[in-house]
Amino acid sequence: MSRTALSLSSLIVSIILLVSGNAFLTTLLGLRLSIEAFTPAVIGWILVFYSFGFVAGSLHAVKAIERVGHIRAFAVFAALLAVVILLHALAVSTVLWALLRALAGFAVAGLMIVVESWFSSRATNENRASLFAVYQVVFFLSTAGGQVLIRVADPATFVPFTLAAILVIAALIPLSLTRRRSPTIEASERMSLKRLFGLSPVGLAGALVAGTVISGFYNLGPVLADRLGLTVGQVSNFMASAIVAAMVLAWPMGRLCDRFDRYSVMRNAALVAGVASLGAAFLGPFSPLVLILFTGLYMGIGAALYPIAVAITNDLMDSRQITAASTTLLLSYGIGSCIGPVATALIMELLGPRGLFLTGTLVLGALVAYLIWGGRPEHVPASAQEQEAFVSTIPEATLGLAELDPRNPEFEPEDSLHSKAGS
Repeated sequence: MSRTALSLSSLIVSIILLVSGNAFLTTLLGLRLSIEAFTPAVIGWILVFYSFGFVAGSLHAVKAIERVGHIRAFAVFAALLAVVILLHALAVSTVLWALLRALAGFAVAGLMIVVESWFSSRATNENRASLFAVYQVVFFLSTAGGQVLIRVADPATFVPFTLAAILVIAALIPLSLTRRRSPTIEASERMSLKRLFGLSPVGLAGALVAGTVISGFYNLGPVLADRLGLTVGQVSNFMASAIVAAMVLAWPMGRLCDRFDRYSVMRNAALVAGVASLGAAFLGPFSPLVLILFTGLYMGIGAALYPIAVAITNDLMDSRQITAASTTLLLSYGIGSCIGPVATALIMELLGPRGLFLTGTLVLGALVAYLIWGGRPEHVPASAQEQEAFVSTIPEATLGLAELDPRNPEFEPEDSLHSKAGS
């Protein structure tokens, strides 16, 4: 495993630089728009175009990779993202920034396809789960690290935009120097939303809600923090704490999904996250520490809804359907990520900063109500013994799911991140 990780060191460094720069930019834009006194509704509409671009990129960017190869495609997408970042600093304009966010989303989707397929190509029966875990930890820590960079320079100046662009451009260097052969991308199957809803309505609903909650928070969280009067350093801590909480809670949530019925785990997780969002809404404004604690619980558990949705769906699929179903779940998540910033912004416009958390309460409450009164589908496994081993994942890391599926004939049980025995 250590030898494989070393061989991927250039790719890991590129991921760290790229993800840190993009995460830094996301928080910077929300904070800058709030400083410029844009209304939450306008901010939400501007930032949601990133999700539009990401969904489009996840569907179409692969064509560029197939045409020119991984390294050259990575260079093209990274250069596009760097140019887009620098263009933000020229003028604060709603139309311009909306267009730039769409281009950024498309570029990031292409970059993620490159790095994830490269990671996936290095997976074997002996190291696939470990590599997947390494990828997730690197992704989470890099995202959290991007929040810390908010402290470096005044968000009202051009300097932070330059820093974000430098990080993205620097990500080109290690990957461009690698001597490793580029992987190939195999054509994936397609599954319609309607068909997946018929097979796994719970999984589809969970992915939709996860996208709505997570995207709403990461896009409007800096706006809420600024409107509550937090300092730039406190904004950094606030955003980073949510990301770290998601990473820390991923393992215990995985254990619960292996030991108990996942349908019930999703329902209870949504309930706890909804209660935490209420706590953040009504108690958080009185203390930054209380706000951070409730937000960490809210986002830490809320972020687990997507891997639970994936696990529930995979329990119902045969190995030939995993890739197609995972792609459609990602599309459902993407639709939610388009809804989240707009819905959150509109409610913040009506109810003030706490509207961010109340949006989460409403969406999570709707999911809980559906899981309670919508009726349990007959084909959902009723016990932990009927379920496959849980594999934690994040929406940005979906290309390796088919290889990590424990029903894959080539998959060895000891490779799973969380064994059913819970050892």
